[in-house]
Amino acid sequence: MPSVATTSEIPLLPSASKPLPLTTSTQGLQGIADKHITKGLGRLRDHVFKEGKGLRVLTTDNQRLLDFTSGIGVTSLGHAHPDVTAAIIAQAQSIIHVQCAIGLSEPYVQLVESLLTMMPDPSLDSFFFWNSGSEAIEAAIKVARTKTRRNNIVVMQGGYHGRTSGAAALTRSKTSFFKGTGPLMPCVYTTPFPYWHAMGLPKETPEEVLVEQAILGIENLLQQQTAPEDTAAIFLEPVIGEGGYVPTPPAYIKHLRQLSDKHGIMLVVDEIQTGFCRTGKTFAIEHSAGVRPDLMVFAKGFANGMPISGIVTRSEIMSAMQPGSLGGTYSGNVVACAAALATTRYMRTHDILGHVNARSEQIFKGLKEIQADTENGGWMIEEVRGQGLMIAIEFKDPKSKLTGKHSRGDITLPGNLNTLVQNACYDRGLLVLTTSIYPVLRLIPALTLSEDEVDEMLSTMKEAVKEVAKGVEGK
Repeated sequence: MPSVATTSEIPLLPSASKPLPLTTSTQGLQGIADKHITKGLGRLRDHVFKEGKGLRVLTTDNQRLLDFTSGIGVTSLGHAHPDVTAAIIAQAQSIIHVQCAIGLSEPYVQLVESLLTMMPDPSLDSFFFWNSGSEAIEAAIKVARTKTRRNNIVVMQGGYHGRTSGAAALTRSKTSFFKGTGPLMPCVYTTPFPYWHAMGLPKETPEEVLVEQAILGIENLLQQQTAPEDTAAIFLEPVIGEGGYVPTPPAYIKHLRQLSDKHGIMLVVDEIQTGFCRTGKTFAIEHSAGVRPDLMVFAKGFANGMPISGIVTRSEIMSAMQPGSLGGTYSGNVVACAAALATTRYMRTHDILGHVNARSEQIFKGLKEIQADTENGGWMIEEVRGQGLMIAIEFKDPKSKLTGKHSRGDITLPGNLNTLVQNACYDRGLLVLTTSIYPVLRLIPALTLSEDEVDEMLSTMKEAVKEVAKGVEGK
């Protein structure tokens, strides 16, 4: 290969002798961000991350944090995993961009080979890679409508599918993701999701009752709002993400599969946050044994931080797409594919599922002990739920008739207990996130977390809950 042009071939400009002085101080970086980065980009805090290793991150202020966010489920093997880092470096030194409409790259094709061995059903054998989860949702919409020659799409109340135009139209977790940007993409219909709080039912409501109500809701929807013959797809998260980390009951998923088969509707399973071992199965749909997605969307945790997403479906469905109907300048970027190949190789060669399930059991046990300790704030916790290493703590909410009651008499609850506990955790060096319209705190750590790191998190969480409770109780 010929070498790149040298400086003798491309003359230096006079400005080269005076390089741009880039800001390095925390205060300076924060000042530039405040003035020049859009306010449409929300942030937990204006901390500046400098380094990360495993579950540990370091800010420019030398604050060390235990990261139980993993970039919202992205760094599944932890920050700067050596296998993935080596793959990124090697690929960047070879070729850094192969445009997918111009030619193939080895990592793109090899990633397909790797993923074929991981699919929840062997019928899922035709792939397309894009950059983000929202973009993959857009591709799924396009494929579903092209294949079925129908327009309408059914989504779940509380579901989240992204913030680009089409993906935002499918999102039902918070209006903040799309308010003021309408009209959104039409032909989207919302059906109830079997989650007790969202349905206005007591927490003790049996799961079968929740499922019955959700089934009634979607059957009414198909009779009253979108005829089956006009319905292209049903989009489902196996665990509702932004809506509060609520696992979908397998009985409901199986009904959706039967309903889709009956009417020729595509069942599109959104595994963007749940996929790649996050819930204790390679894909969360596997918790509903025997259910086959028609199309599956994935992103986040399979490239350990590099931007890549994808859809997979059956060849006979993907064959409906004409050449050029899918694509994008950076889709299937070769460096991102190399990172994803290294990440999935690690997942295929290590007992990551056994590890996830062991640490999940440890976390659930510890959180329920915190909830049971009513003398130290456990009375504020309404529910601990989730699947695998996708775990939520829902706190009591004074605005809710269902969760506003508590055991502390006339004490008035604040409406943001999740945020108060989150801040108390941060002050103690633990990074966690909130989610949903309800006061929910979520834990989504790297899958490689250790037993000691779980114990550290639980100890911090216990102290944070205790501190917030003392403040609420006026002690």
